[in-house]
Formats: sequence, structure tokens, C-alpha cells
Amino acid sequence: MLNPIVMMNDIAIIKDELSSQIKGANDLKALDDVRVSALGKKGRITAVMKTLGQMDPGERKTKGQELNFLKDEIAALIKKQEIALKKQELNARLINEKMDMTLDARPRDKGYVHPISQTIEELTAIFADMGFAVAEGTDIEDDFYNFTALNFPPGHPAREMQDTFFLPDDLEEQGEHIKKLLRTQTSSVQIHHMQNNEPPHKIICFGRTYRSDYDMTHTPMFHQMEGLMVDKTTHMGHLKGCLQDFVQAFFELDDLRVQFRPSFFPFVEPGAEMDIACSRAGGGLKIGANKDGSVDSWMEILGCGMVHPNVLKNCGLDPDEYQGFAFGMGIERMAMLKYGIPDLRTFFESDIRWLSHYGFDPLDRPNNATGVKRV
Repeated sequence: MLNPIVMMNDIAIIKDELSSQIKGANDLKALDDVRVSALGKKGRITAVMKTLGQMDPGERKTKGQELNFLKDEIAALIKKQEIALKKQELNARLINEKMDMTLDARPRDKGYVHPISQTIEELTAIFADMGFAVAEGTDIEDDFYNFTALNFPPGHPAREMQDTFFLPDDLEEQGEHIKKLLRTQTSSVQIHHMQNNEPPHKIICFGRTYRSDYDMTHTPMFHQMEGLMVDKTTHMGHLKGCLQDFVQAFFELDDLRVQFRPSFFPFVEPGAEMDIACSRAGGGLKIGANKDGSVDSWMEILGCGMVHPNVLKNCGLDPDEYQGFAFGMGIERMAMLKYGIPDLRTFFESDIRWLSHYGFDPLDRPNNATGVKRV
């Protein structure tokens, strides 16, 4: 190799020599060797550029521009030759490689529908048959929609039961301080819907909810479904009939017995827990009554009640004119009961072995293509 100082005096010679080497590279490895020898840390052009510091400022500027131009030209020639060689290799493969189209397809891993998605589809299909529309909302809410509008005024002890994740306190809307949080329940969707739509209301809503719990039966994030029906004539009997039809359809037991127990929820009055008949004989769990019709045990699956007058007022409705019912349930809990899943935490562990066991065929899903209205 010539001395870099000598090379500096004849850049054209360097260009011709490198161009010839690039054109002579007949495969990608040979071309990469040329690239390294020309542009690498110890490459020919790199070595020449290191001599610029020994020149006068005026000469350094002129020679530096010439060398940068040469470097760009060589890089472009290498790229052009690389494209040509890759095309040449592809053409050779197309000529020489054969594919037998008569061979059986290679086996592929089968995808599965998550039990949460399956359960949501089932719930949607069942309530769509009853005339409920689907309403949606956001995961981030403010204090009013998540608590105050639902009859949880500031300082209410029931707020402590729904400890959640709060966002930074510096959020503002239209100049007014608004406390933001991750919603603890999908009930906030009902408030938005009643405020933005004229009665009657008949909706169900699904979504992620958040509470700061984590154990075998609680996770920081879980899915919830709630229902709401408000008009001028709806009463507790309608609520009981609706929910009894629902659990019988969901668990596919026409004779599934239910019972309602008084319970307190700030947003309903009266409020109740709904239980379904079950048997715990032998340490297991079986949904439904015994063969003789007797019931060994009851299991709570959801909360419900008549919408509290304060909630109606907060949504601009006159409680002397309108009334209705609401109910809510955890989707993971419904899936666990129906499909025998023992641990809530496994829903979120992304274990493909668990999904292949509890998942569903993508084609084996409830048909809710018709009759489902979204509002």
C-alpha cells in the first residue's frame, strides 16, 4: 500500500483502484472485505483522512472535501454492487431451488381465544338477546364519575374498600383542578351514558378496573361487567327475573336456583347480593342443586339493586319520575366458576400452556354478530 501522504496527491488513483476492486467482488463476502479495506477503521481512505491534521488549514479544507466526496462515492458503489449481488443470488436460488407443492402443510401452533375474551362474548350475546346495548368508557376517570356521582361523597367510608391508583395531582381541565385515577368500577360508564343520552336506558358495559389488591382472589387489574336499566316502570321484580334468566343461560342450567340477600352498596337502594345454588361435596364445587332438588350451599356471584335516587339526580333524572336497576360482576370470577379455573392470577401470567388448556378455538365462539347494539 502506498504511503498516505503520497496517496493524498492522487485521489483519482485511489478511486480507480477501489472501484476496480468493488466491480471484481463476485460475492457478498468479497464485497464486504473491500468495504473494510477501504472504509474500515484501518481502511485505505480512513488512513489518508488521518493525515489531514499534518496539512496547512487551506490545504486541509480542500483535501478534506475531496476525501469526503471520495468516501461517499465508494460507499455508493459498494451499495450498488451489494444490491446487484443480492439480486444475482436470488435469481440463482429461484433457478436452482424447487418446491414440491404436493407436500402436506407443516404443522403450526394453534392459537386460542383467552377465557376472558370468550366470557365477554358470552355475556354480550346473552344480554343482547334481552335488548341491552353495549356502552364503553375510559380506564382513566376523575373523582366525580368514579365516586361522587355514584353516591360516594368525599370522606365516605366505602371509598376505602376501593383503594385505587391515583394519577399526579397537577392535572387540570379548563383551569379547574380535577383529581384523576384509574377507575375502580365500570359504573362510571353508566354515569356518562345517563348524562349524555335521553332515557330510557338499557345498557351493559365491560372494561378493565383497578384496585390496589393482589392475592389468590384479587389482582391490581381485573375485568368487570355492569348492567343498567332505567325507565318509568322498572322494579325489583324485573331485576330478579333478568338476572335469573342470565345465570341459567350462562351456566346452561335451566333449573339453576338463585337467592337474593340484602346488602349495602352506596349506589343502589335497596341493594342485594345474588347467590346461586351449588354443592361442595367431596371438597369440590358443582354449580346447581342436587338431583333431588335440595341445595347444599349457596355462592355469591354478583351485586345488584335499584339505582339510588341520588345517582339519578346526579345524572339529571328526576327520581320521582324514573327508576331502574343496576348490577355488576367480575368477569374473571364468572369464567373461573364456569370453566373450573382455580387461581385468578393465572389469567395474567401469559403462560401458553395454561392458554392451550383453558383457551377456546377461535371458531367456537358465541354468535353475537346480530342483535348487539353499541352506544
